[in-house]
Amino acid sequence: MTLSTVTVDVLDPTPPYEQLRRQLADLIGSGVLGAGDRLPPVRQLAADLGLAPGTVARTYRELEQAGYVRSRRGGGTRVAPTPPAAVTPQRALDEAAAAYLERARVLGLTRDDALAALRRASGA
Repeated sequence: MTLSTVTVDVLDPTPPYEQLRRQLADLIGSGVLGAGDRLPPVRQLAADLGLAPGTVARTYRELEQAGYVRSRRGGGTRVAPTPPAAVTPQRALDEAAAAYLERARVLGLTRDDALAALRRASGA
C-alpha cells in the first residue's frame, strides 16, 4: 500500500513523527484506511518520506497506543478492527489547538503569548 497523500513538511516546526501520526489518524478516522488495511513497513515508509526509520516506528507506536493500529512482529502494522471513532469537529479543533500551542512552544513563545495571538486574530 502506498500512502501517496501523506507528506512531511520540513519547514513546519511540528515534529515529523507528529505530522505523520496526525495524517494517518485522520486517514483511519475518516475511513480512507479501513479495518485490517496494512500500513507500509517502517523502512519502506521512511524511505518514501525521506525520514529515519525510528521516526516512522515512533509514529506507529503512538498510533498503536491510541488504538488506531495493531502491530505484530512478522505480520506488519494493520488498522485496528475497531479504530477510534471518526474525528468530530470538536476533537479536530482540540487537536489543532494542541498543535498550535506546541508550535508556539517550539518558537520559544509562552502559552500566554499564544493566547494573546488568538485574541488579536479574533479581534477580541
